[in-house]
Amino acid sequence: MAPPQLFDVIVLGAGAAGMMCAAVAGQRGRRVLLLDHNDEPGRKILISGGGRCNFTNVHTAPDRFISANPHFAKSALSRYTPQDFIDLIAGYGIAWHEKTLGQLFCDESARAIVAMLVNECEMGSVTPGFGQPIRDVSHADGRFRVTTGAGVAEAPALVVATGGPSIPKLGATGFAYDLAKYFGLKLVEPRPALVPLTLGPDDALFRDLAGVSAPVRAKAGKGVFDEAALFTHRGLSGPAILQVSSYWRHGEQVAIDFFPQAQSGWLTEAKREHPRATMRSLLARQMPDRLAEALAEKLALAGELANQKDAALAEAERRLSDWRFRPTGTEAFAKAEVTVGGISTAELSSQTMEAKKLPGLYPIGEAVDVTGWLGGYNFQWAWASAQAAGRAL
Repeated sequence: MAPPQLFDVIVLGAGAAGMMCAAVAGQRGRRVLLLDHNDEPGRKILISGGGRCNFTNVHTAPDRFISANPHFAKSALSRYTPQDFIDLIAGYGIAWHEKTLGQLFCDESARAIVAMLVNECEMGSVTPGFGQPIRDVSHADGRFRVTTGAGVAEAPALVVATGGPSIPKLGATGFAYDLAKYFGLKLVEPRPALVPLTLGPDDALFRDLAGVSAPVRAKAGKGVFDEAALFTHRGLSGPAILQVSSYWRHGEQVAIDFFPQAQSGWLTEAKREHPRATMRSLLARQMPDRLAEALAEKLALAGELANQKDAALAEAERRLSDWRFRPTGTEAFAKAEVTVGGISTAELSSQTMEAKKLPGLYPIGEAVDVTGWLGGYNFQWAWASAQAAGRAL
């Protein structure tokens, strides 16, 4: 049997975090091996943002991230900012534009981001090992040993950048969690995040609205978001719903305000101004006809507004501002963009991402219990956590 190949660092996972970390460590003179079971790097990057990669968000701040320890991400995020990444892509001439809510996208293909990261790795003389499923990982005498189909590699440092189980069709697995358990690190229960919610038979009327979208204020847990909600044949989706899904727990309700900008008493005011209008026709002025029809049917206020009592209109207004859905579940990891939970931050240094119990082990990116909002925040965490580890290696 051939002797193991020796490196300073072995990075598992050639996604956003893994490639960034490998590049930083390599350019600092470390001998780095970058492994991934996929044949090509950055597969999740390529499909992100509709193929244009929503690579960061200018509004990045610690309060845009979910973690059992909300303070953990502050260190890494403060030391590698969205502007730092913008400066990096500027050096490659990658054109970009800002969409709503601070989201930055490539003008052209996400492939430009992957090509940039590959080039950064080449500048650091990183050894690529793609299309190599990992057969075994072990640790002894201060060294990590990784076995693949191509042979055995050893290094005093191991970076775990294999992400979470979201989007399994791209080869995503819970491998990082298996490694964490093997090395004795605690986990925060992983669950799907930025994921559509499913509705049961009680909400069949709304499931029949598949394809209808409307701007709303959605609430679940501590999450409150003003964006569009989309009704699907299975339940609820759209940016507002994906956002609150990260805060939603099974059995809880999701509250929707269909008129978040409306002043109190707007329905009784509408009765005075448009007495001949019906509830359906009034709602249809502000939202798609099919949604207006469904809500009017549920409110059961037939006839003209002039015939409705003010108390009934006040109750209708209350319901429209706090419409409760009780999702039966989510569309699971298959449709989840990211994972909430993961390797507990209590196990890691916020400065370097190194495991406190096992020097040389560095979990980064989505594998860790830090999850960003929709809109480029998770990429920024990938870059920032990778930089923190890469500079420490």
